[in-house]
Amino acid sequence: QVHLVESGGGSVQAGGSLRLSCAVSGSIGSSLCLSWLRQVPGREREGITSIRSDGTTEYVDSVKGRFTIYKNNGNNTLYLQMNALKPEDTAMYYCAAGGAWCNLRFLPSFPYFGQGTQVTVST
Repeated sequence: QVHLVESGGGSVQAGGSLRLSCAVSGSIGSSLCLSWLRQVPGREREGITSIRSDGTTEYVDSVKGRFTIYKNNGNNTLYLQMNALKPEDTAMYYCAAGGAWCNLRFLPSFPYFGQGTQVTVST
């Protein structure tokens, strides 16, 4: 079992920045894959970025070049640095965890996720 707690959401104007954090605890295996997902009311949850145990990262096109995922293995914390935010980035953001075969485009591969943190970007 993996326990995830997000923080750092809030309201920001378009063009601004936010950094989300996710405290990871529980059965953290050496092959743990971590990701950030987001969901807008009325739409399906989508995976936007992931980082594997070896540090390999993946981003969807809509956030590539603006968002950066990274982790601190020392304190078991995952981060999402979000720059150049746009109104369409407004969503509930979730930290999620899965095994080595995780796939951003197959969300059941991330069976563990937190309670979410809201990000609102205004014009």
